[in-house]
Formats: sequence, structure tokens, C-alpha cells
Amino acid sequence: RSIMASTWESVQVDGNKMRLYGSLAESGGPVPGIVVVHGQSGLENFIKDTTQMLALQGYATVAPNLYHRDGEDCKDENPVRKARLRDPSIIKDIEGAIGFLKNHPRVNARKLGIVGFCMGGRIVYLMSAASKDLTAGVMFYGSSTMVPFGEGPTPFDRTREIHCAIQGHFGANDQNPSPDDMRKLDAELNRYGKVHEFHTYAGAAHAFCNTGSANYRPHAAALSWPKAMEFFSRHLVGNVSAGGAN
Repeated sequence: RSIMASTWESVQVDGNKMRLYGSLAESGGPVPGIVVVHGQSGLENFIKDTTQMLALQGYATVAPNLYHRDGEDCKDENPVRKARLRDPSIIKDIEGAIGFLKNHPRVNARKLGIVGFCMGGRIVYLMSAASKDLTAGVMFYGSSTMVPFGEGPTPFDRTREIHCAIQGHFGANDQNPSPDDMRKLDAELNRYGKVHEFHTYAGAAHAFCNTGSANYRPHAAALSWPKAMEFFSRHLVGNVSAGGAN
């Protein structure tokens, strides 16, 4: 049995050192890679736990710190830090994390996915259009997909550019994304013939998977995670038991 190791890594983005929290089994490979994208709360324990959980399922995972431009000593509240983020910089940051996985000797560079929560779910939608390296994206309650961070198009505006399969998880009681937002995203993805599947959970609001959040709902987390794991397995691993990989 392989033992899993979690480490802090870093990559250079715009002349800054961006830290990544990574998890990977200590032997074996090459394995698919997944970028884990945090929400407003930053690189909290829930995000680290998620990289470890995915590594236990056989993936190489990294979670980039999207607040790295603030410097190590920044004491600002998370909403203030989030308000400084701009889409062109976010894209560079996620491309830095993707590049780290692509260049890792034990990662299959042709099998890369992304998963994100809240703001990170929005970034999954954005990156599924902005990056050509991704095969599968799982967005958990991606907020503000119809709003730009700074100048430029919104993630929603870039739907026609999406080239990887997308899975979305939404709380029926969420306000952002609201059920109406979800329907708009679904209609736009359908309009452009994009491969996607959306799942809604009754009795769940925003951040229902985020352990540590007051909105954590075990029933919805327990339903959504197996769907996400099956989706990643289908698109990044392929169903070997059915006679060969896709």
C-alpha cells in the first residue's frame, strides 16, 4: 500500500512565490492530477483535507494560495482579500498550479482536472474556458459566475470557450448561485452543446460541503462527493473494468 504525503510547494507567478499545498501517494504513477481551488476563506483546513482525500483516491493534487500577492504578513480579512482578486491574475495562478502538475514526473499531464468551492467553483467555470489543459471540472456552488473580477468577460460570458466536461453541485436554498443562476448556466451550456451535469440538493444552502462552515450539511456532502469522484474517475481515469480506458 502506498502512503500519502502532503507538502508545501511553490511556483513563480508574476515574479511572486505562490504557495501550493500538495498531496500525493508516495509511490506509483503516473496518476491524474487535480487542482483544488479555495473559496473566500482561503487555504483553510477543509481545502487541505480535500487534497488529501483526493490523493487517497489515487490523484496528485495541489491547492494554490490565490492570496499570495498580498504577501505573507497580510492581516486583512478574507472578504477584503477576495475583493482584490482579478480574473487575469487568477487565470495565471491556476495556470501555475496546472503547470506544476503537468511538469511533475508522477503526473499524467494529459489527465488533469479541477475542483473548486464557492469562489473556487466560479474559477472552475472560468478555467474550463481559459485553459486547454483540463479534461474535467467539478464546481461546488460556484458564486458570481455572471460577475467579472476586474476588467474583462465574466466566466458566464466565456461559456462558448469551455472545452472540458463540467459537473455542478448546487444547494436548493443557496442565494449565490441561486437556483435561477443554475438554470441560466445550464441553458447556456446546453446552447453551446457543452458536456455537463448539474445536481441540486434539498435542504442545503451555500458551502454545504465545507466542513467548518455553519452551512455544512452532511446529507448533501454525502450525496455529492461520490458523484464528484465518479465524474473524475470517468473523465480522468476511464473505466478500465469495462474493457480499456477511454
